[in-house]
Amino acid sequence: MSLASHIAQGSCRTSRLTHINDLPVLTLKLGRIDRQIMIVMIPFCRSIEEADRVLDTLAQNGLRRGERGLQVYVMCEIPSNVILAKSFAARFDGFSIGSNDLTQLTLGVDRDSAELAALFDEQNAAVEWMIRSVIGAAHEAQAKVGLCGQAPSDHPEFADFLVGCGIDSISVSPNSFVAVKRRVAAAERRQDHERQHGAAVAW
Repeated sequence: MSLASHIAQGSCRTSRLTHINDLPVLTLKLGRIDRQIMIVMIPFCRSIEEADRVLDTLAQNGLRRGERGLQVYVMCEIPSNVILAKSFAARFDGFSIGSNDLTQLTLGVDRDSAELAALFDEQNAAVEWMIRSVIGAAHEAQAKVGLCGQAPSDHPEFADFLVGCGIDSISVSPNSFVAVKRRVAAAERRQDHERQHGAAVAW
């Protein structure tokens, strides 16, 4: 199935538990949902130790990864998520790249600062290296990778880069959905053509 069929409308949102007492309530609500169509997303996970604690806490409250098909993803929005991608991939079923936070923390630029706005660039070489690296590490571990953030919506050409990296899914804003979907489909066609042409030349 092509990436073009895995472009979701809407912004990327994660419910952040503010207190451990919230977990039984969450478990009760999630218990009514088919876990094979549900993915729990862990935001801002800074270290492997924190990942293990979160997964243990979820399991203790009836949300054990792999049980009844439950998948648990981690947001990739901190450089440590990329640097330790192989270790994170061993613990989670997939990554969701939060390009806004990853850009901010990679470049050391406050995205809400008007004074530094010109320096905030998701297409900066360092940010693209981060994205390419985590996708590669995740796929080596057979984990899925998606991206949510403004980059594909604000810069449709950024979709070409993501297709080239082999990303599995993209979340975009509703007003750019059609344009980005078409861009991704075109990029995939070019990629398929190049592969076929390359294979023919090699043969």
